[in-house]
Amino acid sequence: MDHRLLFPALHLSIINTNIIGVHPHLYARSMALLKITSKIACILSMSLSIFSANAASIEQDVQYLPAGTHFSFIAQKIGESTPIIDYSGQQLALPASTQKIVTALAALLQLGKDFRFVTTFESNADIEDGRLKGNLIARFVGDPSLTRTQLRNMVEKLKQSGINQIDGNLIIDISVFASHDKAPGWVWNDMTQCFSAPPAAAIVDKNCFSVSLYSADQAGESAIVHTPPYYPVNVFSEVKTLAKDSPEARYCELDVTAGELNRFTLTGCLTQRSEPLPLAFAIQNGASYVAAILKNELRVAGIELKGHLQRQSFPEQPEKVLAQNQSVPLHDLLRIMLKKSDNMIADTVFRTVGHSYFNVPGTWRSGSDAVRQILKQKAGIDLGNTTVVDGSGLSRHDLITPATMMELLQFIARHNDELDFISMLPKAGYDGTLQYRPGLHEAGVDGKVFAKTGSLQGVYNLAGFMTAASGQQIAFVQFISSYAVSPEDQRNRRVPLARFESRLYKSLYQNN
Repeated sequence: MDHRLLFPALHLSIINTNIIGVHPHLYARSMALLKITSKIACILSMSLSIFSANAASIEQDVQYLPAGTHFSFIAQKIGESTPIIDYSGQQLALPASTQKIVTALAALLQLGKDFRFVTTFESNADIEDGRLKGNLIARFVGDPSLTRTQLRNMVEKLKQSGINQIDGNLIIDISVFASHDKAPGWVWNDMTQCFSAPPAAAIVDKNCFSVSLYSADQAGESAIVHTPPYYPVNVFSEVKTLAKDSPEARYCELDVTAGELNRFTLTGCLTQRSEPLPLAFAIQNGASYVAAILKNELRVAGIELKGHLQRQSFPEQPEKVLAQNQSVPLHDLLRIMLKKSDNMIADTVFRTVGHSYFNVPGTWRSGSDAVRQILKQKAGIDLGNTTVVDGSGLSRHDLITPATMMELLQFIARHNDELDFISMLPKAGYDGTLQYRPGLHEAGVDGKVFAKTGSLQGVYNLAGFMTAASGQQIAFVQFISSYAVSPEDQRNRRVPLARFESRLYKSLYQNN
């Protein structure tokens, strides 16, 4: 690179000191400027050499990834404005679960570390002779950590207040959120998986339930499904039992379809087996599921419901609180979200941010717009053409560049004293989704890296922080997509990834 392009003023100030008749003062100034410029050029040259060396090293490492893989990477020392490595850092890519960094930062800036989800039982009716002479409103607010035990404790509080009968209806209020509980761009065949449970306003035990599927005694007969009675769902089996050596087994897949009011039908095939096959599925209708659970808890507690179950989707003024449950503080929830890559927490927090910022029911659109405005106003980060669809990164519509993610990481590092963010990230070799990451372990950086993982089909991302061998703090972003291997290599499909990450992070650790 021609340094005159970077320092034109200094270059023009340097004169030929051999010209006859140069004034002594001008000569001295020229020599001083020459020394300064030489030092700057030397420093710049060293920086460019390091940058070029790192880029060349990246080029060598990329060959270990499967052919056709898309890769971008950026690394930057904490507090500095320019990267030490920038390999396609402006290339938009799927963030996958590194999107949770965006969500967590916006939530901390908008809601604060001490925010809690508060679920309430409310009524404006009087209590006389053990009767609640009106409706009971159960107001659910998208608490991703609410459990059946906590709901039971709230019912017990009603009992302790003297209520034995509810004359009116049981109203399930879900007005905190609106529109679809499933975000645009979610993969349709993941919808019944528990990691993809719709982040509804009404959630109990993560809205996930389990069943057991037993093969029939005779091949060709239907397998039998057993659903524990405490789950208010209906599960039916149309699964064909196959003999162990059946040629049909290779291509007959077990599947599930979800119907209205949490009715599930299992289809496909199951090879004969001695033990039942454990399965878990995501609730599709949170309101009806929670309503059935709550109705049963009232019955068990000896509280008779005279009215009916109703759903309330439009926000109304709060009434007298009869019982409530508070979640743990937001910071504790975000720690779980980041360490375990919990999608339910991420997406309920995302919609809650939209609800809080605009004072409207939380939707995917309000969450997206709120995150964008919060980061610009409170962190000075303009997301530009970043596409923010959900809070978890499950959506295939999400897009962000490594450079933009780096802006977030740099802000987090500068404000970590008040945010306490970095410790919430998985620690390589120790916990969360980085407890067992072969590439980082082989690179010798266990305990030296705090980073968020991001995985979808063909996507392997990392974004976080490293303490290099020199003690230097470095932020980095790795985006890998279109990662695919041949069918015969599927069992060992992550071997090239581990080899690549081992070389990349060993070099980053040792050379900075």
